[in-house]
Amino acid sequence: MAVRRVKPSLYISVDIEADGPIPGPYSMLSLGAAVAGVQDAQGFTPADPEERTFYRELRPISGDFVPEALAVSGLDRDRLGTEGAEPGRAMSDFSAWVRECAAGQRAQPVMCGYPASYDWTFLYWYLIRFTGESPFGHSGCLDMKTLYATRAGLPLRAVAKGTMPRELLSRRRHTHHALDDAIEQAELLANLMAWPGPSSS
Repeated sequence: MAVRRVKPSLYISVDIEADGPIPGPYSMLSLGAAVAGVQDAQGFTPADPEERTFYRELRPISGDFVPEALAVSGLDRDRLGTEGAEPGRAMSDFSAWVRECAAGQRAQPVMCGYPASYDWTFLYWYLIRFTGESPFGHSGCLDMKTLYATRAGLPLRAVAKGTMPRELLSRRRHTHHALDDAIEQAELLANLMAWPGPSSS
């Protein structure tokens, strides 16, 4: 029986900042991404997360927002209304960047986040709404919170960054600036991929 060839995965750490809980009624205000590394049949090779990055601030698509959500990022909706990138252009630029990064590695791009669920919801919705397609397909998403829970043998709801071994965490601060946090999360992924498990901690 022939061995199936495994195409490498290029992991791209993504963080978004938004002004509400769901896309459509509310807006994605910023998008940051950093190449975290590539995984093939031989294993995971981390990248310098500052080497290949993407960042955009976006024009809001709605007048509605949740003040508490907006306060997290500290972004100014009025400023973004005039200075933010048009969402269609921003998402087209992002898709082109993802495809270029993946082509350079002859790999399939995979979005990763911590947790991925919120960021993926906005990212995928915006990609489909404004470009009609996603460079990650409909399921190219890795949740680092789930990855840690599985490797640590813990229930998902028991997991928080504060419960993780310190050696897994990035030494960078979590600033709620989308690019800063994407880079921080890329380092977390690299550490998780190299982690032998809880018995070593």
